[in-house]
Parts: sequence; C-alpha cells; structure tokens
Amino acid sequence: MATIDKDTTIILLNETGILPLFYHADVEIAKKVLTASYNGGARAFEFTNRGVNAYEVFVELIAYALENLPGLALGIGTVYDAETAQKYIDAGAEFVVAPFTNPEVGEVCNKADIPWIPGIATLTEIFHALKGGAEVVKLFPGEVVGSAFVKAVKGPMPHVKIVVTGGVSPTKESIEEWFGAGAYGVGMGSNLFPKNVITEGNYAWIEAKVAESIALIKEFRAKV
Repeated sequence: MATIDKDTTIILLNETGILPLFYHADVEIAKKVLTASYNGGARAFEFTNRGVNAYEVFVELIAYALENLPGLALGIGTVYDAETAQKYIDAGAEFVVAPFTNPEVGEVCNKADIPWIPGIATLTEIFHALKGGAEVVKLFPGEVVGSAFVKAVKGPMPHVKIVVTGGVSPTKESIEEWFGAGAYGVGMGSNLFPKNVITEGNYAWIEAKVAESIALIKEFRAKV
C-alpha cells in the first residue's frame, strides 16, 4: 500500500512541476533512471505499465525507492482497468495514471485513498473525471490538443489541475508555453530519457536534464 498520503503526492506533482515517465524491462536500468531523476530533483515518478514484466520491475522499484529514495512518490501509468490498478496499488503504487477516463479505475483509487490521474482531452471528460473523484487530470496527447486548450479550460474551470503529457520538451520555450497556459505540471518521457542516452548509460545527463527542467519551471513561476 501507499506510504505517502494522497494530498502530499498531489503537492509533490506541483512543487517540482515535472513528472518523469519511463519503462524498461531491465530492473537495474530502471533503478538507475529512477535514481538519476530523484537526484535531479524529481519527487514524483511514473513507471509505465507497458511491458510483459512491468509488474515485476515495479515491485522491485518500490522496494528500492523505499530503501534508497526517501520522499519519492512512485506511481504506475498506462493503467486501463480496475483489476490492474488494484494489483499495482497492492504492490505500493502511490498514484495511478491512465491515458483515458475509466470510472472503475477511479473507484479503486478512491477506495485506496491515492490520486487517480485519468487522461482527458475535452471539457466533458474533465467533468466526468472530477465527478469520479479525480483531483488531477492528465491532458493527453498534449501535442495534439495544444496549450491553448489548457488556457481556455481555465476560464470555466479555473481550479482544475492539469498535468500535460505529450508534446512537452525540457526547454525554456516549451516550459513557458505550457505553464504559461496554466498547467499544474508536465509529464515527460522520451525527451528526458532518449534511447541513445539509456543505451550509453549516461545517467548523469538524465540527472542534469531533470534538474534543468525543474529550474526552468521555478524560474518561470518566479516571474508570474
């Protein structure tokens, strides 16, 4: 079960503003990526359920994080159904992320008192996600929907917390675009973890890129 309370996890998503997301079948590589992200300042991390052994790797990551990475909220992403959500919650997931809104997943997360972050792309989907207990929603795919959507949503729904995934880069321009539109946080995967960097084992690059991204977010927020 989760070791970080729900409100703290939601705050962690916003404090650094960044949610790294990653999957790898090799648990040792996953541990190194997780550690590099943590050392770079990330305090929430989404391991994606995208491989046949994702559960086994996640279980080991949870144990590793508890022992070595204090204060890290480690969640699971790409969850489609309630059964899968429950399986990962029992393993210790601090939050559950989905590419779409499935109320049955929300029910499981609400019962476990952990954040459910469902995918949305319309106002109606946001409404149903909030109605189902979501306190944070995931705009996906960000590069398709666009930052103008986030800004527009803030008119009729000013308090909605939107984490954008897809189309976000660890650059000043991208950070300012999305946070300027009103994003609560941003999720980044391949832009933080390029394949060549992983192949080379250049974890120092990952740590630096995560730290740089967090610094850019902090710098932007200080100006507004």
